[in-house]
Amino acid sequence: MPNGAQALMQTLVDAGVTVCFSNPGTSEMHFVAALDTAPEMRAVLTLFEGVATGAADGYARMAGKPAATLLHLGCGLGNGLANLHNARKGRVPIVNIVGDHATYHVPYDAQLQSDIETVARNVSSWVRTSSSTEALCRDAVEAIEASMGLPGQVATLILPADVSWSDGGVPMPPPKLTPPPAADDATIAAIAKVLQGEGKKAFLLGGRALRKPALMAVARVAEQTGAKLLAEVFPTRIERGAGLPHVERIAYLAELASVQLADVDHLILVDAKAPVSFFAYPGKKSYLVPDGCQVHELSTMTQDAQASLDKLVKQLGVETTVPALQASIRPERPRGKLTAEKVCKGIGHLLPENAIIVDEAQTSGVMLPRYTAGAPHHDVLTLTGGAIGQGLPTAVGAAIACPDRQVIALAGDGSAMYTIQALWTMAREKLNVVSIIFNNRSYSILNVELQRVGAIGAGEKAKSQLDLSNPGLDFVRMGESMGVPSVRATTTEDFMVALEHALRTPGPHLIEALVPSAVSGLKLRLLPHVLGSISKLPQPVARAIKRGIAP
Repeated sequence: MPNGAQALMQTLVDAGVTVCFSNPGTSEMHFVAALDTAPEMRAVLTLFEGVATGAADGYARMAGKPAATLLHLGCGLGNGLANLHNARKGRVPIVNIVGDHATYHVPYDAQLQSDIETVARNVSSWVRTSSSTEALCRDAVEAIEASMGLPGQVATLILPADVSWSDGGVPMPPPKLTPPPAADDATIAAIAKVLQGEGKKAFLLGGRALRKPALMAVARVAEQTGAKLLAEVFPTRIERGAGLPHVERIAYLAELASVQLADVDHLILVDAKAPVSFFAYPGKKSYLVPDGCQVHELSTMTQDAQASLDKLVKQLGVETTVPALQASIRPERPRGKLTAEKVCKGIGHLLPENAIIVDEAQTSGVMLPRYTAGAPHHDVLTLTGGAIGQGLPTAVGAAIACPDRQVIALAGDGSAMYTIQALWTMAREKLNVVSIIFNNRSYSILNVELQRVGAIGAGEKAKSQLDLSNPGLDFVRMGESMGVPSVRATTTEDFMVALEHALRTPGPHLIEALVPSAVSGLKLRLLPHVLGSISKLPQPVARAIKRGIAP
């Protein structure tokens, strides 16, 4: 009869959980040994728990099913918490296996003893400490079921060492998932009535509503009714490019988001929440839906967005309507001084068919949507929970889920340093990831926020907390030290040559792009004044300013 770890491994594999991102310790050694009993399980070692959790997030976004993580006690889980937060906000399925001390060892309060369940509840909708070897696999099946049901979520199974090593494990069959329902007929009829009525309408799309089938359905409705198509500010996964409907993402800056929503009378949510400001700001609104705008919910996060939109298409009789689709167009090859905008333009110029972009470029990436809109079909994964350090690990997971697709990870210099260890895993696993690091030697986004929040008295000491130039970061040396071929681009031509080489050469690559901050100097000083006055400007002028700042 297998021990607990061996039975758990078989249960995971039988349920389709066939990748485990690990950073183990002593309490997890029996699970580590059990890896050799399950050839179907791919074990991916990471050097930091935040890489393991971020990689599990990226894998699930692209594979449509959970990966497992293997983490060491409460401290290891805590180290991975930020990227589990991002997964929770993105409604991404992950099954955490967190080792714990043997049950009889807990009363001694050993040095690494902690309240793991309390740590886990910050990011997990399902948490359980397995109390016996016999119950372990039943608990695992419940964890998998909880993670995969809508909305997707993080489930954390805590595995005491003696439950793992004891004999008597019983593998369990996979959970039987109930297909989620579509919106009911009354809701569909009510939304159709709104769309056929007076006023300006907009759809706000999130989650699975941003995949191709759902996008094609909602675009038919938009073509017939004149409704605008908007996406959440940070989508979990959005399909874009030539031949797909164009969807405008809500802007990160609340003032610009308000411009996008200003004339909307009816906002229809599809697998999305009503928009709110990322942070609170003195004297500014947190809830971004305009006064007088009615909010309607077509499908909730526990309903099938695709099926709900299909029902709406049928209700409106637009099955044969030809939707507006993005034309195939690329920007010209960029030249001249290297800037963040030219890096984005270069990506749009060279982006291969079916690529996956993991976007954590922060201020450096604001022009990316403009330059990639007409590029070949691609997916974009974004920073759903706002906790930086997601980009490089999520690229690891996406590349393992989709080994035949090119992954391009975009990161700012500050955010890349949170989980720079992901480069080592890229090299170890020989992943097709091109990591582009925008090195502007500052926390540029925080320089913007320092101006926006109206903080009084910020002098040299305050500004030094946002500066990364002393000492400067050398990503080429870091990348090379972890086995990733790395180059530095100081000119636009350098960057384009490096990107062309990386895209035609299998395996991981790193390009460090030395660029000035996208928002600095006079532009940085003027930005708060522009944002503060934008609501008072005529709508055409406000929209033009919005497009110039964040297209």
